[in-house]
Amino acid sequence: MSAIEMIKLTKTYGRNRGIQNITLAVAEGDVFGYLGPNGAGKSTSIRCLLGMISASSGEAYLLGSRAGERGFSEALNRVGYMPSEANFYPSMRVGEVIQYAARLRGMDCAEEAGRLCRKLEVDCYKKIRELSLGNRKKVSIVCALQHKPDLVILDEPTSGLDPLMQEAFFELLMERNQEGMTCFLSSHVLSEVKRYCRHVGILREGELVKVDTVENLTRSKLHTLRKVKIYGAAEVPQIEGISEITKRDDVLAFSYQGEMAELVRALQGCEVKDLLISEPSLEEVFMHFYE
Repeated sequence: MSAIEMIKLTKTYGRNRGIQNITLAVAEGDVFGYLGPNGAGKSTSIRCLLGMISASSGEAYLLGSRAGERGFSEALNRVGYMPSEANFYPSMRVGEVIQYAARLRGMDCAEEAGRLCRKLEVDCYKKIRELSLGNRKKVSIVCALQHKPDLVILDEPTSGLDPLMQEAFFELLMERNQEGMTCFLSSHVLSEVKRYCRHVGILREGELVKVDTVENLTRSKLHTLRKVKIYGAAEVPQIEGISEITKRDDVLAFSYQGEMAELVRALQGCEVKDLLISEPSLEEVFMHFYE
């Protein structure tokens, strides 16, 4: 069974774009990165999944239950959700907010909440109005994870967190994933997606344009983009697929999109002292879908 499934999921806002015909399945136990810039449709997809807004058409499932239908509330009890912007009652203390979130689920999460608060250095005695954006984010993380969900959905979770807290956050996430929790991570921070996620979906203007493993995305023959540096070359090899040419001192650098065998043949006529060919980064693959 898939932890998350969307079938031709569409949401429109009058003439404004939302999401269009998204079909996606996220396997149980996966760490899935949902990529796209602001406005691509990531949050809209998530809100349809959680039943917070109704889709214009299509279907959305969490843990086998369809959004808005009988039994969906039971599935939601097994889900943790962290929105991109954490808003709490400003006059409440942090500890009160965390306890309130647990009581809404009818659960006693005190032991796990305490462990999470210690790990993330959360001050339970401060009032919400006294917290910075990063500290409100930490409260939101605790509320999303304290009941040990089977699936956690995180919308831009690290914005506002300092690097040390980002590291602590992902340690918690990977620890839970090792125990079987599925992670669905919406982000535009490509470095964290590459480091922690196994599969990636790329959204562009409300449409899902690519789903694959991070490894395949950067090594796929479909996108044979390479960064090439030739040391000692006097001129550019005569071959199609070369772009972004720069020459500094005795280093010739360019991008190449094509078969490696053709590049090797073309280099036979060049004076080469050394050669460096690198795979494309996730950032370069991502930009490929936006150019």
